Amino acid sequence: MATKILKRSTSSVLKSRVESLLTGASRRSYASVAVGTDIVSAAPKVSLQKARSWDEGVSSNFSSTSLKDIFKGAYTGVCSQQHVPSYKENIDKFKAKGIDSVICVAVNDPYVMNAWADKLQAKDVIEFYGDFDGSFHKSLELGKDLSAALLGPRSERWSAYVVDGRVKALNVEGAPSDFNVSGAEVILEQI
Repeated sequence: MATKILKRSTSSVLKSRVESLLTGASRRSYASVAVGTDIVSAAPKVSLQKARSWDEGVSSNFSSTSLKDIFKGAYTGVCSQQHVPSYKENIDKFKAKGIDSVICVAVNDPYVMNAWADKLQAKDVIEFYGDFDGSFHKSLELGKDLSAALLGPRSERWSAYVVDGRVKALNVEGAPSDFNVSGAEVILEQI
């Protein structure tokens, strides 16, 4: 009897999570970050870890980087096949507009970020940072629970044009699989 209750309970919880994931776009609240937000002030106690190998982590004593010193999920289809490549392919256009750096932040550890950057052959043109516990994205209300899809805590797919820590343009996709407003082509038009 307990097994049947557990199965039924697990099944209804899973069904509820899947339904919330599928309808999440229509119920999505807007993030606390918006145009004009000072990202450093919005997430004052957050630091990120730059993508690196284990040996680099050991030699740096596993240091992290404060947001004030630097200012999206690794390996997923849209991220790997569309999102990051759109920035890599347009890096010269960003440089021509005076952009100092293109930064990719994802809820992951710096070692996964390092391997992902290597796989995408983008390490030389994009800076990759790991938000290992999601605190950066939570601080900006850009965190997203994708546990129903077996991905755990992640972030919204988003892009921002940030000048001296202040958001000048912000684009947040409506659903995890969307790639309509956060690509390089859109943000280039906003700069």
